[in-house]
Formats: sequence, C-alpha cells, structure tokens
Amino acid sequence: MNKIAKLILILPALGLLASAVTAQGKRSEVCGELIIFHAGSLAVPFKQICEEFNSHYPDVKIVREAAGSRVCARKITDLHKPCDVIASADHTVIDTLLIPEYAEWKIKFASNEIVIAFQEGSRRAGEINKDNWYDIFPGKDVTFGRSDPNADPCGYRAVLTIKLAEKFYNRPSLTDKILAKDQRYIRPKEVDLLALLEVGELDYIFIYRSVAEQHKLKYVTLADQINLKKADFADFYKSASVHITGKKPGTFITKAGAPIVYGVTIPKNAPNRKAALAFLTFLLNADNGGAILEKNGQTSVIPSPTDTFEKIPESLKTFVLPKAEKD
Repeated sequence: MNKIAKLILILPALGLLASAVTAQGKRSEVCGELIIFHAGSLAVPFKQICEEFNSHYPDVKIVREAAGSRVCARKITDLHKPCDVIASADHTVIDTLLIPEYAEWKIKFASNEIVIAFQEGSRRAGEINKDNWYDIFPGKDVTFGRSDPNADPCGYRAVLTIKLAEKFYNRPSLTDKILAKDQRYIRPKEVDLLALLEVGELDYIFIYRSVAEQHKLKYVTLADQINLKKADFADFYKSASVHITGKKPGTFITKAGAPIVYGVTIPKNAPNRKAALAFLTFLLNADNGGAILEKNGQTSVIPSPTDTFEKIPESLKTFVLPKAEKD
C-alpha cells in the first residue's frame, strides 16, 4: 500500500479522534455542583434524567430539591437560596413569581392531566368512575386528599377541577360541599399524599396521571372538559378560577383554569450557569430527557411557543418557537 492510500485511510480516523477529544474536552468543562429545584411530580423522571445526564457529565454533582412548584419559587424569592435550574409543574409560576426580577425567560416542556387515584382497598373502589365521583366524594363514608393551592399547582388544579365539574355536570354547591370536607388531609405537595393513600388513611387523592402511573396506582380518568389536559377546552377551563397568594405577603392573585403545561428556567443568579445550560439541553432533547419524560407519562410539548424568545440563551432556542403565547 502506497503512502497516499495509507493517508486516505488514516485521515478519517484522525478526524474522528479529534472530534472525540473535542467533545470530551467540552464535557470536562461542565463540572461542579448543579442545584435543581423541581416540582414533586417530576421526582421520578428527574431522578432518571439526572442519572443519565451524569453518565455524560460525570464531573457534575447534582443536588435536587423536590417541593411544590410555588414553594420552589419562594426558595429563590424569599429565602434567596442558590439555584441553577427550576422546573415548575405550572409554567405560569415562573411568570408570576420569578420574572422579571429573578428570571428572564421560560421554556414550556411537558404536559399532564388531573386524575383521581385510589387503591384496591379504597372504600367504594368497585363503583367509582368518571361519571359518579362527584356524588361519592361529599359522602361521610370516604376520605380524599389534595395538596395546598398556595404551595402546589396540583392543589389549585384540584380546586379548579372541582369547580369545572360543578359547571359541567350542573351540580350547584358541589364545590362548597367537597372543599369543606377532609381539610385535615391537605398537604404541601401532591406526592405527600401517597403515603396516606398507601396505608389506607385516604381512599382517594387528586393527583397527576403521570404520578399515578409511576406509582402503579389505580385511577379514575376525568372528562376532558375538567381534567385540564386538552387545549381544545382552554376557554372552558378559564371559566373557573381560584385565589392564591401573590408575590408579597398579604397579596393574592387570581389563577384561572388552563391546560397543564410544565415550565423550566435558569435563574439570573445561577451559580453554575454552564452546567445548567448543559442540563437543559439534555432535558429538552427528544432523545434524552424528552424520552425519559414520555416513558414516565409526561408528554413533551417541545418545541413550544414563548414570548421570551429574544432572552432565551442561543443554545436553547432550538427548543422554542418565536411566537407570543396566549395564556
């Protein structure tokens, strides 16, 4: 074999080696501690996503804190805790509590729906369905749980679901009857209710479908007109609203019903912005974080429209659409 032929064979291999070395070098630049605040309903998929991310970026030490999405935001605004990534079960939490003082942009990345979860031993489990749950819940023979609307989007979404059911099924006073009951079972976030359900303290809980599936719970699917899943019913969803605490103590905001969409951002003062950008690139990629979310029952909405397009980092713009959203 002459020298030219040998070079023809060797050069592609050298190119591949150079590319590998460059990629490895870029990965080694992503290191240090990465602090992630996320919704409780993201606990299972984010654990898996973080493990997979670490297989690509082994020099990153990930610290995850799960809480109600509004609690996550208040850790930043009220407690001034350092945070590199915040992922909320309701993208509007980022708008109302973080933008513009603590964050500049957001990306919507996944959807979900409200269901009623239960166990084999739950009272009246053999008869409950999507057409009679609202007759069963007010009764004294069953207990149900929900999360705190001021701490957790699932909490105010449960209230919105009940209010929409009152309208959709034409059941006057249904909301008052249900919300007045079992208030001792209100918890900071929806996943806090799982243990109470497992030991039989609760018969039913309002929760996201993804969480019910991840924990292999039985559940009642609700009519699309009330489950906050379908964009087609957005106008009907917003006919119900709930008052929750605002940015400052003693203030309140009105939260109207809307399709469930998760959001994520990097706070302005993120200590490890480079790792945060690498993580979001991994999270939002359909073959990486997107595939894990889908496997766990959370449908991707990437690419998603945003009215903060110009402020989104260039490396993340592939995951959004430059179109003003209408919430």
